[in-house]
Amino acid sequence: MSKRLRSSEVCADCSGPDPSWASVNRGILICDECCSVHRSLGRHISQVRHLKHTPWPPTLLQMVETLYNNGANSIWEHSLLDPASIMSGRRKANPQDKVHPNKAEFIRAKYQMLAFVHRLPCRDDDSVTAKDLSKQLHSSVRTGNLETCLRLLSLGAQANFFHPEKGNTPLHVAAKAGQILQAELLAVYGADPGTQDSSGKTPIDYARQGGHRELAERLVEVQYELTDRLAFYLCGRRPDHQNGQHFIIPQMADSSLDLSELAKAAKKKLQSLSNHLFEELAMDVYDEVDRRETDAVWLATQNHSTLVTETTAVPFLPVNPEYSSTRNQGRQKLARFNAHEFATLVIDILSDAKRRQQGNPSTGSKDNVELILKAIGSQPSMESQDNDQPDYDSVASDEDPDLETTMSKGSRQKSLDSDLSDGPVPIQEFMDVKNALVASEAKIQQLMKASKLEKQNSVPESDYDNTTPDSELDDPGSSRKARQRSVIWPGEGAIPEVGDPHGVSSSTLPSTEDVIRKTEQITKNIQELLRAAQENSHDSYIPCSERIHVAVTEMAALFPKKPRSDMVRTSLRLLTSSAYRLQSECKKTLPGESSSAADIQLVTQQVIQCAYDIAKAAKQLVTLTTKENSR
Repeated sequence: MSKRLRSSEVCADCSGPDPSWASVNRGILICDECCSVHRSLGRHISQVRHLKHTPWPPTLLQMVETLYNNGANSIWEHSLLDPASIMSGRRKANPQDKVHPNKAEFIRAKYQMLAFVHRLPCRDDDSVTAKDLSKQLHSSVRTGNLETCLRLLSLGAQANFFHPEKGNTPLHVAAKAGQILQAELLAVYGADPGTQDSSGKTPIDYARQGGHRELAERLVEVQYELTDRLAFYLCGRRPDHQNGQHFIIPQMADSSLDLSELAKAAKKKLQSLSNHLFEELAMDVYDEVDRRETDAVWLATQNHSTLVTETTAVPFLPVNPEYSSTRNQGRQKLARFNAHEFATLVIDILSDAKRRQQGNPSTGSKDNVELILKAIGSQPSMESQDNDQPDYDSVASDEDPDLETTMSKGSRQKSLDSDLSDGPVPIQEFMDVKNALVASEAKIQQLMKASKLEKQNSVPESDYDNTTPDSELDDPGSSRKARQRSVIWPGEGAIPEVGDPHGVSSSTLPSTEDVIRKTEQITKNIQELLRAAQENSHDSYIPCSERIHVAVTEMAALFPKKPRSDMVRTSLRLLTSSAYRLQSECKKTLPGESSSAADIQLVTQQVIQCAYDIAKAAKQLVTLTTKENSR
């Protein structure tokens, strides 16, 4: 994808040169430092993409560039352009300002508080104002004036507004007029390509009837954006919508050998969720995929010394104030799922999304997401040891409306509610995906064995969670020693278990400076590995993984053999097991190990995830050490 940017372009927030990131929903380009703040705000505030290292639909990138070049930033800085604002001392950030607090405070005021957006005169009936704005949007999308529509959306116009007199939505109008960039903007703000007008036609229908083929195909992609993104995350492939294939469901060969009863129960409960709660869970998993993929790009593009600072870390999904506290807690718990656990959850969601889209009935149970995530994620939070809080709202809707009528909040949801019939998946397509996944199943099995530490006592365990349950962490008796788990890798010998079960626990931790120094060494090597992955330089995987393994071993050696802190032990275990998993994955790039491009793609996905787990564990250790040493 070519990036048509001029050298005169500057960061919208601080005017720094050569911005390398975009905020899609704000229509702006931003620099690395300002992007670090945008990432911490959450996707509900700013949806960031790297201009070079993130895949872009061509028309989406064109939309952002058009908005940026036509002054979209003035929408978010309207009052700052008033000379009176200079007199009052208000100003935007500049490149020399510190990220924290200067740039961060300005960016939060600009996008989170909308402090500088033009305010409409106050009226008694706000709903009338929103209706008027939405009618203006409905009229404006037939033209190519993107910034006018963005301004209306920023003031509260609704992208899914159904015009009572016209009998359709703004997206119907844009599609009929062939305005593909307007359609992109509306989709970013939640317009639904599957919405029917008063004649029963969708925007996709109008695009096809008008001969706007590219627009019609793009709207179908938007319709399935959620499930397409989840499938691509796992296997690097997207469905062939033009030929009627709308889902790819990656399969795990012999999964019955490893699925615990708890995991089977969790899957059954997921299938019995109301459509509304299932949509919420799917949206949250989509956001977590976006966070993980953006983190991988961030690790690959930033100076390694900045990676260990709290100012650049986004360890879990930021809080969305529109969601309940229990749902936000559940979203944050997704960050603790390792590669296999998260992949299993994604596959379950893809499978059930397809079943629901095809109209297959559920069991009708009222089990909710809270129960599901309790079954699939019991690892204690680093941020809070209180795991008694439910993960999601426990009150399900008494009604279960048709899926097609419930998903109109955002383009991420469109994957689940298409009126287009999927039909049977072509057998060759299925076999291609199946064979690629079967060939890589050894990788997944080893990943699982590394992350699922074997228990000496028979204790029920979720397939999604490999960490010590809270009941064990709280057990002060000797029975916990009997539950110490070890990992054996075929041909590799044993992974050194963190802490000698017969040793004496120690609360002494290394100095924060030493841990940061080793973490910088690890992240520098991870940066090299991720660059190799982006450049498809597979020959570099093994030497990079060996350097990472050495750095991880040196870092683990800083800590006592038996740390007293449960969280330190958990983080060390994740660090060392992930390093071994990484070495094993990288060896599969040797000649004869991977026979196809699909195999290499799957290996690369696992390599990136292992690198992510290592970086996450290292950051956790920095945080824990800093906290302990500051006491």
